[in-house]
Amino acid sequence: MLPETNRLKHRKDFSAVYRKGMRRNSAHLSLRALRKPKSVTLAQPTAEKSLQPTRTGISISLKVSKRAVVRNRIKRQIRAALRHLLPRLKFGWDLVIVVRPIAQECNYAEILQELEQLLVEAEVLDGNSRGSIL
Repeated sequence: MLPETNRLKHRKDFSAVYRKGMRRNSAHLSLRALRKPKSVTLAQPTAEKSLQPTRTGISISLKVSKRAVVRNRIKRQIRAALRHLLPRLKFGWDLVIVVRPIAQECNYAEILQELEQLLVEAEVLDGNSRGSIL
């Protein structure tokens, strides 16, 4: 599982990402990304503006598969890929990963590669990375 601070949970947060966020597409996945504004802490008004951690959510419909086992397997694979990419993600983003029906044919390596490519296109991955994971 992803850490609690890195999960997008509430419907209003998903809706905000769908309404205002940018969209990047690949063959099996679609990424919606919304940059969150910087927040100022009230305890330290002179401190620099702090960024919240990046939160992610996964949206997978019944169109992908009627079987919950298949949908849950895909979600587990995406979460595992996100755990690998989490240290490289920039702060202050809300991300929603939408799974397309053709993703049922994907293996973990393809999901990881496509997710990494989508995050690079959206400029969410940190630029100080050493290259591709694979």
